Amino acid sequence: MTNFTCRTCATTYAIDTTQWCCSCGGLFDLSFEADLSADSFTHRPPTLWRYREAIPIQNDDHIVSLDEGFTPLTQITIDDAPIYIKQEHLFPSGSYKDRGATVLISHAKALGVERMVEDSSGNAGAAVAAYAARAGIECDIYVPDSTSPAKLIQIRSYGATLHRIPGSREDTAHAVQDAAQKHFYASHVWNPFFFHGTKTFAYEIWEQLNFRVPDTLIIPTGNGTLLLGVYIGFTDLLKQNLIDRIPKLIAVQSTHCAPLTPDWQGASTETIAEGIAIAEPARAEQMRECIKNTNGEIITVTDNETLAAHKQMAEMGFYIEPTSATAIAAFKKYPAQKAEITIAPLTGHGLKTAGK
Repeated sequence: MTNFTCRTCATTYAIDTTQWCCSCGGLFDLSFEADLSADSFTHRPPTLWRYREAIPIQNDDHIVSLDEGFTPLTQITIDDAPIYIKQEHLFPSGSYKDRGATVLISHAKALGVERMVEDSSGNAGAAVAAYAARAGIECDIYVPDSTSPAKLIQIRSYGATLHRIPGSREDTAHAVQDAAQKHFYASHVWNPFFFHGTKTFAYEIWEQLNFRVPDTLIIPTGNGTLLLGVYIGFTDLLKQNLIDRIPKLIAVQSTHCAPLTPDWQGASTETIAEGIAIAEPARAEQMRECIKNTNGEIITVTDNETLAAHKQMAEMGFYIEPTSATAIAAFKKYPAQKAEITIAPLTGHGLKTAGK
C-alpha cells in the first residue's frame, strides 16, 4: 500500500492528506513499491514517464507533463580523465527540478489542489511554477531576496505570485511555512513525491548505460533532492534484482556552506553556487545515511575552483550555472577519476544566472 510514513515516530498517513509533515513535526517518507521491467518501457516515448509503473501517481488523467526527461548522457574529458555528464540543464524550465515537479504537481492535481505555495533558491520555484501553470493551479513562490534576477523573471513569467524574503535561505523556508497553514505546500524538501520524480535520474542512467551501474555519481547537494532521489531510484532497481549494487554517492558542497561536513562552523553561506547554499537542510541526516550506505563521501569546493570549472565547461560548449560547475570542480579533486565510471549532472542552465 502507498502511504506516508513519519521518519521520527513511524506514524502512517494516507497519501491524500494535505499535511506537509507529521503531527510530531517529523519528515515524511513515501512507502511505495516500484515496478520496473525493461520489456515494458524501452518502446515508450523518451520521457521520464516511460517508467510509469515506478511513479506513484495512480491515475494517468492526473499526470501533468511537459514531455520532460531522458536528458542526454554525454562522455567528455576533464583534465585527461573521462566523465559522463547528464545534461539536466536541458529540461523545460532549465533544471533537473522538473523531474520532481512533474510528479509532485501531478499528485497535487489528483488531490484537487487549487492553490499551492513553495520556497526555493530559484530552480525548484521555477519548476513548480511552470508545472502549476500547466496544471492550472495558482501558485505562490517564496525566494530569498538575493535570488538571481533571471530566475525571478522566469518565475513571474509562469504567472506565479513571487514573494522575495530578506535574509537567508532559511528565513525564506520559515516564511513559507506560515502560508502553508492555509494552502498546499508543494515542497521539494518536505514532500517525498518530489523525490519519486528525481529518482528517474537513476533509471535513465541505468538504461543509457545499457542497463549497467556506474561506479560513482558526483552530485551538487543543498537540500539533497537529487542525491536522495538517486538513492531511492537505485534502491528500487536493487530490490527488483535489476542491479547488484548502488553506486557510490559523492555530495558536493561549497566551502562557504557545507553543513553535511562534521567540521563546518556555519560562519557564512555566501557563495556563487546559490543552488546549494542551504545552511540547515531538513534532511541532512538522511543524506548522510545515503552517503555512508554507498561508501560515498563529501567533497567541498571553493568559489574559485567552481569558477574555473565553469569557465572550462563553457569553453567545451556547455553553458551552465555555477551550481552545476561544482560537480566538475569536485571531479577534478576526485582521486579515482580515471579508474571509475563516473557521472555528474549539469543541474541548471547558465541563463538562469546570466548577468549576476
